[in-house]
Amino acid sequence: MKKQCHLPKAQAGFTLIEALVALLVLSIGMLGVAVMQLKALQGAHAAYQRSLASLAAQDAQERLWAVMANAPDELVCPSWEEAQNIGGSSWHAQWVAFLPELNSSPVSDSGGCQFDISVGWSDRRFENEDAPVFEYTIRLPGS
Repeated sequence: MKKQCHLPKAQAGFTLIEALVALLVLSIGMLGVAVMQLKALQGAHAAYQRSLASLAAQDAQERLWAVMANAPDELVCPSWEEAQNIGGSSWHAQWVAFLPELNSSPVSDSGGCQFDISVGWSDRRFENEDAPVFEYTIRLPGS
């Protein structure tokens, strides 16, 4: 003979409330996971853009080396005009497709065959922060 358990009327439907609370807690947790995934994607894209900025700066540096190598005299530093031309239309057109609102003239002459390369662009996803800028200083051998 089996005994049947009857729940008192005060506990009827309590399981449904527990299930709803558990579903609410699970929903909040899943929302947190979605926010973390969004931040991870933003961080990955920002790292990608930083890598491209580093490559753009190296490209500007190698263009300075090319100007110096094409000089009629050996080991003559590029002039201010030649350094400014490094950031001309070909360099800018090559990199602006990858870095939005890229600065058009990345190279400045510090004197003594030393050049500062500053690659800056706009990233609207990080509105509360300043626009990212990478600055490199190179020194070419020369007089």
